[in-house]
Amino acid sequence: MSLFCDTGLAERIEQAEVRLISAGCEAARGRGARGLLLPVAGGVASVAEEGSPLNKVAGLGFAGVPTEKDVEEIELAFGDIPVQVELAHLGDPGIPALLTARGYRLVSFENVLGLALDGGYERVDPAGVEVRRTDEDFESWLDTVVEGFASPDNQGVPSHEEFPREILANAMRDLVAAAGVRRYVALYEGELAGAASCRGDNGVAQLTGAATVPKHRRKGVQTALLSARLADLAAEGCDIAVITTQPGSKSQQNAQRQGFDLLYTRAVLVKPAPETG
Repeated sequence: MSLFCDTGLAERIEQAEVRLISAGCEAARGRGARGLLLPVAGGVASVAEEGSPLNKVAGLGFAGVPTEKDVEEIELAFGDIPVQVELAHLGDPGIPALLTARGYRLVSFENVLGLALDGGYERVDPAGVEVRRTDEDFESWLDTVVEGFASPDNQGVPSHEEFPREILANAMRDLVAAAGVRRYVALYEGELAGAASCRGDNGVAQLTGAATVPKHRRKGVQTALLSARLADLAAEGCDIAVITTQPGSKSQQNAQRQGFDLLYTRAVLVKPAPETG
């Protein structure tokens, strides 16, 4: 049976995202980066450091519409960093009108898919693939993620974002340290072939990224990484798993083949940083 997403479920998922972003941003501040957090209308505005994937406004739409003053304060706080808002389409419809009137432009969409885990989940082990949870060798794990992301499948809508390795490493270390994100690696016939991460948050299993190195694609690595994380999180009591993908991407196709349903879409709106000089 397909999983239906009402506004209550969407809010629950978005609040898990708020806590993820907030924890990572606070960890950035703890290591001396900017680490600015502003609560806004049930969501949060986060600036970890220049160029970070944690620089965004998340979770809006389920606690009313921000005021003009709220948005202006966020823009002033971001300063010379573009303000990116990731807005669930199930949120308050008054928010897009407010943002576009202030010069925000629609730049992309991302899909949030979900899978019910309340009946547990069985691990799948494709031939030749071994998946392990790891707390060691962060650099090798990160190299695998970066290599996979640098060579995306030419399917679906391409991402509008790209992050330097050093900034991505900082964000992942912060999320592992403060948000409970755990890391996994996949080996194909003994060779490092893929890497992934996830976390549990009040029953929501967040799949926070996965990548396969190009030469090991189409061998079941993504399937193995996905099923290992789902089995572990289901065993720990999570009742729903969520994954965010680019629309029409291979990642979305793989997730739907594993039983995920499209729950809602986030619109990504950006206000460019003010010009100086």
